[in-house]
Amino acid sequence: MKLATYKDGSRDGQLVVVSRDLSTAHYATGIAHKLQQALDDWNFISPQLHDLYVTLNQGKARHAFPFDPAQCMAPLPRAYQWADGSAYINHVELVRAARSSEVPTSFYADPLMYQGGSDDFIGPCDDVVVASEDFGIDFEAEIAVITGDVPMGATPDQALDGVRLLMLANDVSLRNLIPAELAKGFGFFQSKPATAFSPVAITPDEIGDAWQGGRVHLTVQSTWNGRKVGMCEAGPEMTFHFGQLVAHITKTRNVRAGSIVGSGTVSNKGVELEGRKDWPKGYSCIAEKRAIETILDGKPSTEFMQFGDTIRIEVKGKDGLSVFGAIDQKITSLT
Repeated sequence: MKLATYKDGSRDGQLVVVSRDLSTAHYATGIAHKLQQALDDWNFISPQLHDLYVTLNQGKARHAFPFDPAQCMAPLPRAYQWADGSAYINHVELVRAARSSEVPTSFYADPLMYQGGSDDFIGPCDDVVVASEDFGIDFEAEIAVITGDVPMGATPDQALDGVRLLMLANDVSLRNLIPAELAKGFGFFQSKPATAFSPVAITPDEIGDAWQGGRVHLTVQSTWNGRKVGMCEAGPEMTFHFGQLVAHITKTRNVRAGSIVGSGTVSNKGVELEGRKDWPKGYSCIAEKRAIETILDGKPSTEFMQFGDTIRIEVKGKDGLSVFGAIDQKITSLT
């Protein structure tokens, strides 16, 4: 099934069930008012939501209305936890190679992860508000999951069973703030502002066999200022699957229902083309494009985002239809 949260002036919005083709929606009133409520009592509430979903897809829901992504908050407008991984090691390899730094061998066995802010997410069509262009504004196209309860010490398979919903993320990054923060030895903070998520979150069964081995085997499309810059495959090159990412958290703590875990920038390896390395599938963040330029030409030539720029992130299913709806945003100034 597909779920979204509509704006109603409150912090948590109203839960709606969305049709498979994203054309219509229906308030989940009487079942659950907000998504966190459904996650807290998933085994009891999700079958009721699914019944409404079936009725909606059959065109028999009495109070259905046209679905409007612009009215959406993030599916889970605020979360108990937002932990973002870096599961595509190719991305790490490129960024490190651009600064002549090797990837430690431990990175291939132990996932990278940081703890992001989870009290304030951005809706899929809301502006990305930034105080200054000098901060080095970047998008990051990612896959994310929302979990149920997963106990401390869970195995990757057990952790994967705790995945309730899938969605897209734009993990907005302020690249020029990162070096000074990392130099302090405590990790990202101001360089990682509020994250945006897709209009809808879906249960894994919605994509059939494209959900395989804890990975989404579909293409993540990134369109910057109307130009398609990324057609990256999310499945095959994901070094750590979502079960492994969630299990990484549970090494020392419980993961509670309503936790969000991100994949990190979706990234694909380059290929040799006429004696020169090429990346035909493009990129899912500007930092990676700049790293490629540095490797090939000795310096980056692509600038970071400016006020007025737009970014669209979307995944199409095997039927050609949008799976999660699109993150479609504009970069704007604080004043």
